Order: sequence, then C-alpha cells, then structure tokens
Amino acid sequence: MPFNSFENYPMTWKLDRERLKPPLYISIANALEEDIKNGILTPNTKLPPQRELADYLDVNLSTITRAFKICEMKGLLYATVGKGTYVSSIASMPLPYRASLQDKQYIDFSQIRPFYEFNEVVAEVARSIMLRPNANTLFEYNYSVEGSRYELAGQKWLNQYHMNVPLDNILITSGTQNALVISLQSFFSAGDKIAIDSYSYPNFIGLANLLNIQLVAIENDECGMIPESLEMNCKINGIKGIYLVPSCNNPTAITMPQCRRDKIAKIILNNQLLLIEDDTYAFLAPNLYPISCSVPEQFIYISGTSKALCAGLRVAFVAFSDKLKTEIIRGMQSVNLKTPLLNLEIITEMIESNIATQLVSQRIQLSRERNSIYQKYFTTPSCCNPLSFFQWLPLPKGCNGYNFELQAKKSGLLLFCSERFTVGPPRENTAIRISMCSVKNNTELETGLKIIQKLINENIFPEPMNTFIV
Repeated sequence: MPFNSFENYPMTWKLDRERLKPPLYISIANALEEDIKNGILTPNTKLPPQRELADYLDVNLSTITRAFKICEMKGLLYATVGKGTYVSSIASMPLPYRASLQDKQYIDFSQIRPFYEFNEVVAEVARSIMLRPNANTLFEYNYSVEGSRYELAGQKWLNQYHMNVPLDNILITSGTQNALVISLQSFFSAGDKIAIDSYSYPNFIGLANLLNIQLVAIENDECGMIPESLEMNCKINGIKGIYLVPSCNNPTAITMPQCRRDKIAKIILNNQLLLIEDDTYAFLAPNLYPISCSVPEQFIYISGTSKALCAGLRVAFVAFSDKLKTEIIRGMQSVNLKTPLLNLEIITEMIESNIATQLVSQRIQLSRERNSIYQKYFTTPSCCNPLSFFQWLPLPKGCNGYNFELQAKKSGLLLFCSERFTVGPPRENTAIRISMCSVKNNTELETGLKIIQKLINENIFPEPMNTFIV
C-alpha cells in the first residue's frame, strides 16, 4: 500500500520514515523503545497490527516482526494471542523512590531490609576477626589457600536445606544477583525462553531483559506455578529453562508445597529444562526439599545469605549438577566478580560457630511477631508463608496499583505495586507488596498498616446496581 494513503489514517503509533536507517528492523526497534521510555507510548497501549505498520512504513512484514521481537525480549512489549501486541505495564514506569536510613519522611514498606537491628551481632564477629594476626590478608584477592574452608562452610549451610552436594559442586559468588548473572550468561543466549512466575523478582526480570532472554509467564494459583500451564507452554513455546523462588516467592510470599514441587520437577525432567532455583528464603521453610533434589542432572541452586544473616555481606553459595560444572565455572571466570574476602570470612565464621543458626532463629521470631501484627489488620492467605518478611495484599477491584503506590507516598508510605513485578500481560487484579522487616519497630509497623487500611477503604467503590425500567 502506498505510504501517502496512510497520511490521515488513525494509528496508535506512527513512525517518521526519516528516523529509519539500515538495518531497518533495529531502527524501528530503537524508535519503539525511545517512544516507550519517553512516555509517548503509554503502558498497555495496543500497537498497530504488524502488517498495517509494515504497509505504512513500506517495509517487509518480517522487518516489523523482528523489531517487535527485539522489544518483546527487552520486556517493552507483550503479545496476546488473537488480540495483538501491547506496551508493557512496567516499561515506562518511573523508578521507585528509595529512602535512605536518614530519611524520616516515610515509613518504608518498599525495600526488603532484613531486620537491621541484628547487625550488631555481625559487627561483633567482624571485630573479633580484625583482631587476628593475619587480618591484613583479608584485603587481598586470592583465597585459594584456604578456599576449601569457605566451601566447607557453604556445604554446611546448604546441607541444612537438604542440598547435599560435594565440595567440587559448590561455587561462592558475590551475592544472589551475581549468581544469576553467571547462570544466565553461562547457559542462555539472546532469544532463549525461560519460564517464570507471572509475578516474580524484578532484578531477575531486568537481567533477562538486558540479555535479551525472553521470559514466558506461567499462570499461578495459591500453591505457585501451575504444572499444567507449564507443561502446555513447554510444548508450544520451546522453553529452555525455568526460574523459581519456591520458598516464599518474592513478591507473593507463596511457599510452594512439596506435592507441587514434585509435579514441577517431573515436567522439568520430561522437557529437559535447566532449573535455576533461587532459594534465598529457604530458612523460612526448612522442612521442604528443594526442587533441585528431584532433578539431579539439570539444576543450579542458589542460596544467598543476605536475607538470613546480613544484608551488607554479599555472599551466596551456588550448588550445581556435574553435568553443568564446566560451563558454570567458565561463566564465573568470565564474569570475574570476586567475593570480598572479609565478607566471606565473616559469613564462614558465623556458620562455623553456629552464630548463623542463632541469627536465623532470632529473625524468624521477630518476623513471626510482625506477621501477627499484620493479621490484626489484614487476612493472610493460607498459601502465603506465615514467617515471610513481606506480604502480598490484593487491592480493591478496579484499583490501579501504581496510582495506589502514589497515594501511599503522599500519605507518608513507600511500597511497591504489583505492576513492578509483572511478567507479560497485566493482571486484572492488582496488589501491593508490604515489606515488614524494613520498618524500625512494631509501633511504626502498626502506624503504616493503619494508613494502608484507610487508603484501601477509600479505594473501594460500590458495584453499580442494575436498574430496570418498566
């Protein structure tokens, strides 16, 4: 169709042909990304049909398809079968406000700051370490001489969560995020597909988008990822891997029961998926076995210590199957982000002396108290972990999550809406994540919960009544 025939044709997005430069599909993808991030294309806007846009720009249909696919892999677009392509709800959402410890203006329910009141215990361990004669060596790079001691501590840490692996199958990384980078770069390429919960850890979502790895949202119920939905998507989408946070999923706080874990494991085995199991919150569900135990040849199991022991010490222990050893070690060497020796020494000392066990117990007790207070104001679904550091609170029907986030900020609260955790199409019902481990004390928690309760009541609108005219 000639270009001029579209001059007055209504389209949700038009691109000035003067912005096009070879290769055309990259030029179109860049223009789309720019208009989304600048707010010209707002969240959930339906884009013109690909064929229509191709006719308008006088390019091949495949050029538009490739451009859309690039933006989809970056998390900027999502496609709904039979309906079209839409702008992602999170694509142009402003970055959240992050309060500092000195910011007295807000009650912070947003970030998961795991009970800083226990940091003095960690500081005491650090002081004792720094008084040792060889303390200066902790500021060096290499720890190969005593490396086995650190891996032994990691093995002890993993064993308490039922992950019994040999020392050669344990790596130490500079936190969970570093472990995720290594996992994705070692085994996935741009265009590969990974199954993920429909609400999931935003840092993993951002990392996958950065690497152009496509995330496929799998439907959930009160027990977590639905096996039948995963099975169907494996057949139709060519999924290569799966990312799960089975113990206290961030953000929904759902802890997947053992029977569901077993069903998911069977699908992983049958479809030869690579499992990335992020079990940072395993200490809140110690009686459950990791899914990795049931897929012995195709797992990467990540256990970060920041939530259980100390947020400022970025250490994670990574267990993996023999089959993956060569590639994951090569991947770690290429990323080359070394764990600071001082951090590792502190964590190791805490594990060896059982201070870690005591700290976990104290954090669980305080979290139990916070959840008890939460239940005075809101009902906790049975699927949510009763020891969770955060809770997932559904909002009234028709309430926009981001608007509620802004209302909360005006009322002196910081929290995150469900749109910030969404993978794929937006959900009909919205929610907020409330981090209860970040507030200063129980009194501040109650004050904040009362404000949220008031805001929710203000956002409840009566259902329109049917009026019959006789």
